[in-house]
Amino acid sequence: MLSLFLLRHGQTEQSRANRFCGTLDPPLTEAGRTMAEAFADAYGDTPWQAIYTSNRRRAITTAAPIAARARQTIVEEPALGEIAYGEWEGESLDEIAVRFPEAFNHWAEDPANRGTPGGETAFQVAARAIPIIERIRQHHRDGNVLIVSHKATVRIITCALLQLDVRLYRDRIGQPVAALTVFDFKERGPMLRMLGDRSHLPKELRDLEGT
Repeated sequence: MLSLFLLRHGQTEQSRANRFCGTLDPPLTEAGRTMAEAFADAYGDTPWQAIYTSNRRRAITTAAPIAARARQTIVEEPALGEIAYGEWEGESLDEIAVRFPEAFNHWAEDPANRGTPGGETAFQVAARAIPIIERIRQHHRDGNVLIVSHKATVRIITCALLQLDVRLYRDRIGQPVAALTVFDFKERGPMLRMLGDRSHLPKELRDLEGT
């Protein structure tokens, strides 16, 4: 049986301030790096078949400690990157809602079909990310595989694997920084075993501001 672990990267300045951060490439904060080490401490004895990340340094840096312990080479997959937010990159969600209420509400009502100005839709993210999941399933029939990716991307993948309406990814799936979601692929399909878990983090890291 294949167990697929979906880990969101650790804290960045943008996640701490709840800013749109898709194609931007910020580093982890000190707290974010500690989150990565905490995950490696908790899952260092897990026998990993492979470790995949997006090509953003916040994902790669989060994966680095566990990859070192597992003696695995990180496989970068650009298609696992975060949803692109176009003209809203770097802006806070609250600021955009106030400055452009009509555009914000138009997007928020149906983010699966409607991208931010110049950005991607959730369906577009699913179209590029799900084939990677299928490829991983073909290459790794059993064992444990780790994917380190991003908030929206993990939520969209989760909806797709559960056959939930992808339009609901922002309303039904929680995935804070350094949170872990796990699927076991059984004969009848993917079984959700864990959703948005952060028990591997010390309480002071779980209580930080941001998203």
